[in-house]
Amino acid sequence: MPQTFGERILYIWERYSGSFMRGAANTMVIALISTFIGCIIGFIVGIIQTIPTDRKKNPVKWFIIGIIKFILNVYVEVFRGTPMMAQAMFIYFGSAALFNINMGMWQAAFFIVSINTGAYMAETVRGGILSIDPGQTEGAKAIGMTHVQTMVNVILPQALRNIMPQIGNNLIINIKDTCVLSVIGIVELFYTTKGIAGALYTYFEAFAITMVIYFILTFACSRILRFWEDKMDGPDNFDLATTDTLAHTSGMYSYKAKTAGNLNSDSREGR
Repeated sequence: MPQTFGERILYIWERYSGSFMRGAANTMVIALISTFIGCIIGFIVGIIQTIPTDRKKNPVKWFIIGIIKFILNVYVEVFRGTPMMAQAMFIYFGSAALFNINMGMWQAAFFIVSINTGAYMAETVRGGILSIDPGQTEGAKAIGMTHVQTMVNVILPQALRNIMPQIGNNLIINIKDTCVLSVIGIVELFYTTKGIAGALYTYFEAFAITMVIYFILTFACSRILRFWEDKMDGPDNFDLATTDTLAHTSGMYSYKAKTAGNLNSDSREGR
């Protein structure tokens, strides 16, 4: 074993770089897929939580949606209020003990991270929807749009841009928090590093490499998401359309100077 710190890091990397890369790949697969599924869950839950109901106009609808909202609120509060490691242990081992459901490690990993992300995204989506000016909804309803049409065509496109930073934050958090899945045996980056460090008794050096890998993954994802946000903003300057048939430049109208004897004449051509 080399004597200096730098030499030991190079030795570990040369010997176990493949294991580090496989662990990092597993981490990214879990984080990306689970964040995507979690965002879908969050959008569904957030939209349902913002459905307007009127007890006087439709008491049955108000009662049914009220029960659904209560159940979703319990889901959100439970998964936001408990650590993911405890959730992983409870779901992976508890599902087999209580419900005789034998989940595979990878199935459990995707399920745990997805529903945890969904709980956080639900509140993010709800806040994003409520942040949109109510006049947007009133205008859409005024032209005959239903609630679903208003959400899909007016509110959600604006809310999506507002919550994009939080979606990026959830992805970065998931990249780091997949390390808790080591408690159920998922061989991700942290689990891999523990094995390498324990084999060589080089915890400081092995985890130094792991920290660098985590930083590269999170930094790259944050830059990509920031680029995506800038694209969603569009250009800084917008050119006004000059081809409107009602505009003066189209030649449809003739603005003749009115004389004293022709004050009431029509300015349109041919009149």
